[in-house]
Amino acid sequence: MARIIENNRRIIKLSVDDVLNIVREYQTICRESCCYEHTRELLAKTDFYIPEDIA
Repeated sequence: MARIIENNRRIIKLSVDDVLNIVREYQTICRESCCYEHTRELLAKTDFYIPEDIA
């Protein structure tokens, strides 16, 4: 689970599972991409959500 750390800047600490889920989503979204510009267009239209660990 992601954890937000408040300081002078806001930092989000990600777990290994969070990173792997983002990579998996990226691979799924960009599977049909033909070039760098198309990849950027596809990713710009996509929202990535990471569950936050509230402790």
